[in-house]
Amino acid sequence: MRSQEREKLVLIGNGMAGVSALEQVMKLSSSFDITVFGSEPHPNYNRIMLSYVLEGSKSISDIILNDWNWYRENNITLHTGTTVTHIDTANKTVHTDKGVSVAYDKCIIATGSNPVMLPIPGIDKEGIVSFRDIADCSRMIEAARTFKKAAVIGGGLLGLEAAKGLLGLGMDVTVVHLEDRLMERQLDDEAAAMLKRELERQGLKFAMGKRTVEIAGDQRVSGLRFDDGTELETDFVVMSVGIRPNAELAKTSGINFNRGIIVNDFMQTSAPDVYAVGECCEHRGVSYGLVAPLFEQGMVLAKHICGVETKPYEGSVLSTKLKISGVDVFSTGEFENRPDLQVIRTQDDWNNTYKKILLRGNRVVGAVLFGDVSESSRLQQWIKTGKEMTKEMYASIMGTGCCGGAEKSNAAAEMADDEIICGCNGVNKKAIVDAIREQGLTTVDEIKAQTGATRSCGGCKPLVEQLLQLELGERYDAVASKQGICGCTALSRDEIVAAIREKGLGTIKETMHVLGWRNLEGCSKCRPALNYYLGMIRPVQYEDDKSSRFVNERMNANIQKDGTYTVVPRMYGGVTTPEELKKIAEVAVKYDVKVVKMTGGQRLDLIGVKKQDLPKVWEELDMPSGYAYAKSLRTVKTCVGSSFCRFGTQDSMGMGALLERKFERLDFPAKFKMAVNGCPRNCAESCTKDIGIVGNEGGWEIYVGGNGGIKPRLADLLTKVKTDEELIEITAAVMQFYRETGTYLERTSEWVERIGLDAVKNAAVDNMESRRALVERMELALQQTEDPWRKVLNDASVRSALYEDIQA
Repeated sequence: MRSQEREKLVLIGNGMAGVSALEQVMKLSSSFDITVFGSEPHPNYNRIMLSYVLEGSKSISDIILNDWNWYRENNITLHTGTTVTHIDTANKTVHTDKGVSVAYDKCIIATGSNPVMLPIPGIDKEGIVSFRDIADCSRMIEAARTFKKAAVIGGGLLGLEAAKGLLGLGMDVTVVHLEDRLMERQLDDEAAAMLKRELERQGLKFAMGKRTVEIAGDQRVSGLRFDDGTELETDFVVMSVGIRPNAELAKTSGINFNRGIIVNDFMQTSAPDVYAVGECCEHRGVSYGLVAPLFEQGMVLAKHICGVETKPYEGSVLSTKLKISGVDVFSTGEFENRPDLQVIRTQDDWNNTYKKILLRGNRVVGAVLFGDVSESSRLQQWIKTGKEMTKEMYASIMGTGCCGGAEKSNAAAEMADDEIICGCNGVNKKAIVDAIREQGLTTVDEIKAQTGATRSCGGCKPLVEQLLQLELGERYDAVASKQGICGCTALSRDEIVAAIREKGLGTIKETMHVLGWRNLEGCSKCRPALNYYLGMIRPVQYEDDKSSRFVNERMNANIQKDGTYTVVPRMYGGVTTPEELKKIAEVAVKYDVKVVKMTGGQRLDLIGVKKQDLPKVWEELDMPSGYAYAKSLRTVKTCVGSSFCRFGTQDSMGMGALLERKFERLDFPAKFKMAVNGCPRNCAESCTKDIGIVGNEGGWEIYVGGNGGIKPRLADLLTKVKTDEELIEITAAVMQFYRETGTYLERTSEWVERIGLDAVKNAAVDNMESRRALVERMELALQQTEDPWRKVLNDASVRSALYEDIQA
């Protein structure tokens, strides 16, 4: 009988709105056979986190919400790179551009939105992109490697995030905006002005009140022309002037649409058993482009499709947070001053903060925050519930001393069970509370692993912490400050390392079992960390677990977005020979290498090697790996030093090569870079390296904790030495101290700030007993990575011969 058969559910669109609704369906019912179609070649990912990928603080893998295994484990048939072109609503089948047809009993349309591209002359030129998906993000990153000037048309939320990301990639960026105010749909004049000043301070430029009428250039963009006759020179353009619901499928399938696909309060379209959710749909005349409403819609849809009683969807109160590092902006509800509104407002130019709350009939209806957004959750809750302002609320939110300085209430306690806590991942309050109660969770990391809350932008972390405090009561204080290394365990790095030493643990599996891992298979965060800690503690006995290393380390090459790899041979101190160059050239030609690029670490990068060719490429190069893919010593950058430079006082090339040969292949908590300068002119940029060495007339200066990446930091002067031998010894001691006390994936810039420069100096410089013990343990570890050069390096008398041929 038909009633005994499993129903067929088809999801059209593999984005956040559709998959979130699907997850809710799967929680409520297991009676569906599920097929998902996605136009992009990726599994489900967090689109709103693309700005973090662009700025470099996250990778594509970091923003994947449901990986390929998730679809397989849930028996979901997934078609990526496939677009549904027509829904036959009479025969209940969907048809794709690949010729695939699938029958359905229930169908969900979640096709999202399309970026608006200005219909102006030149819009079809090369070098113009939108900012909506991974492909756009990749094109922007690639453009930043070649071009220097970028223009972002649109000063709204997404445009500013794109502009800041390009700025972080080293481009000269100008935001072109039609209005005189940034984010005019979310911010008032005061907040917008503060935002503009802060972004200008960070390096962005602005062309306000400019209407773009033409894009100049031949085949590629070379500039923008405005209606006032002025022009802006640029190499690259990001179009961010708005989005339009993608209702094309409704149009071709006879489903009612207006601006978006028209749905009722249960997300049903005009076609029987066909639903729509997210940016593609239009509910009560409104199409939402923000994330939280999409999850609210998805929960109503899921309950209705599974026959579970639910309240109708009646619309959402919009809120906005800007995802730009170092800039905190929040807006919710109404934000403009109106005659029928009361305004509570405070502005502190010294602390660069701004707070405005709007009331109608003494009820909170809107808010704008700049600089300090800690009260955003409470304000949003008050607006949703139509909270009436009281003296206690006023004192709490505005930080005044009236009414005895009322304490802040727990905003999470006031929220309904079905309200969204994590807007990025659609996790409501009940899901978090149930996880805490049923699984005994005590940390935010555990909640993140079990529910997904806080795993993206982290803006909901205060609310999650409030729920923990609410549920744990007095127990909360005892565990609040304790952070496990991941959701698989509540143990910290120090606790794990101590247990490995004390209990004599020897393998990853044994460590997880003895220390009570919740997930005995571990995860992508803890397995590599345990592999490092075990190898660091037991360098002789421990057998490296290759499967617990990241893919680039396993392949000894960096995977690229097209599936090919880059190979980086070692060039000690950035110096090579004609014979090595010839060998590299021959391999590059033979294996059809796309690009040979000089890296920032003075090496050659062979880009575009096929996976199957990697073993043969390394065999024919017959050169050591440059380890550009590992948590180990990457490079030792050098200047030419006293060998050639008229300013050089020390042999920087020789010392750089010696250090690189001595410490190569040794594992560290994170990637490790060094530089050696022959004089204080700093041509090798020692000030931004993990260890930087600067030569002078009297010897060497040693610097630690530098970083030139996303969070730049100038290195601290550790000490000055007179001899090469002392330099090598202290360098070894610092490295070993970092290996033993650093948290996995923690760069030295963070490590030095965490443990303090004095602690490093005491352990590796001043305390001779400690220094010698560190060096001994370093040498033991180095013996496990023995290579033909080791004996040469340990003989100081032959050091000068390393570069004899080049100097000759």
